Amino acid sequence: MPVHNHIASGADEIAAWRQDFHRHPELMYELPRTSAAVAEKLRAFGCDEVITGLGRTGVVGIVRGRGDGPMIGLRADMDALPITEQTGAAYASQAPGVMHACGHDGHTAMLLGAARHLAETRSFSGTAVLIFQPAEEGGAGAKAMIDDGLFVRFPVSEVYGMHNLPGLPVGRFAMRQGGIMASSDRIEILVDGRGAHAARPNQGVDVVLTGAGIVTALQQVVSRNLDPLAAAVISIPMFHAGEADNVLPPSARLAGTMRALDPHVREVLRARIVAVAEGVAAAHGATATVRFSQGYPVTRNHAAQTAFASEVAADVAGLSEVDASAPPLMAAEDFAFMLEEKPGAYIFIGNGPSADLHHPEYDFADAAIPFGASYWVRLVERALPLSV
Repeated sequence: MPVHNHIASGADEIAAWRQDFHRHPELMYELPRTSAAVAEKLRAFGCDEVITGLGRTGVVGIVRGRGDGPMIGLRADMDALPITEQTGAAYASQAPGVMHACGHDGHTAMLLGAARHLAETRSFSGTAVLIFQPAEEGGAGAKAMIDDGLFVRFPVSEVYGMHNLPGLPVGRFAMRQGGIMASSDRIEILVDGRGAHAARPNQGVDVVLTGAGIVTALQQVVSRNLDPLAAAVISIPMFHAGEADNVLPPSARLAGTMRALDPHVREVLRARIVAVAEGVAAAHGATATVRFSQGYPVTRNHAAQTAFASEVAADVAGLSEVDASAPPLMAAEDFAFMLEEKPGAYIFIGNGPSADLHHPEYDFADAAIPFGASYWVRLVERALPLSV
């Protein structure tokens, strides 16, 4: 089954939904307009149940097929980012300093398009659970929905997610078994020394020099403490110290992020960051205190569900348009929490030559809508085939 004709014929309407979401972006859990619009559409489509307020502002739509069968989950994220839009689009954000710079407007619209088709046709046996999630962008909305009973109330056997990918041509899909996106943890390093006049540095303990040494030494952790085939990133983009150009400050604050594609590597990074920061500081006569804020875990695709999802994508786009061994990304994704609870798979859909994700000139490619919505429909119909 290629792109579904019924979905293709309604693609312009789905794009209009997407552009409406784009005009009215909302952040994190504060999604009153978006959640209400999603729930209203699901009710209008004839979903059997529409549940609101799960994980604060999450929405779940239930569509039952024509016979008994398993229950599977499909997830889309709804929140935007605190970025000022620079696309110049006619439907550009009307919320100052907020925009859909990651394509969650498109993800929501595609799953709504699939919901309408599934509710109209019901060409499957079992139950489709359509999950519209808040706060993917740093708020762990997936975990909030799980903690609020998502999989207790709706015990799906499998769960699937999808995200657009700039640079991948429209009409193409990409995925891989195992780690497809990285874990993400925040790092804070507080360096304490002794202040002094800059003309007499020997009377102080220079926290700027110490901090610079820590940043430099941390860049050797990945290259010298990990297997060369292991993927990891340590970045320290923030370094705050001092208020005057002739005074050595008594303290400094460094902050950054660490990423890994394997839980063991994640633990190695944590241990080495502490050891390096404390050791470099001691060598300079200073002290360093390292704090971690645990973020999202590794997004790990399950083997059987990855193989199945790639077959579904090939049904829609053609075998040559699916890369089932795509390289992973070091960005993070809270769908990882769902994959820790249930077997499933996460797939990328092409967004064409757009600006990158989280860029003020980014825009979701409406041409991808028929492919994404058809993928969701085909996934349900193949996972939950009608009884003969």
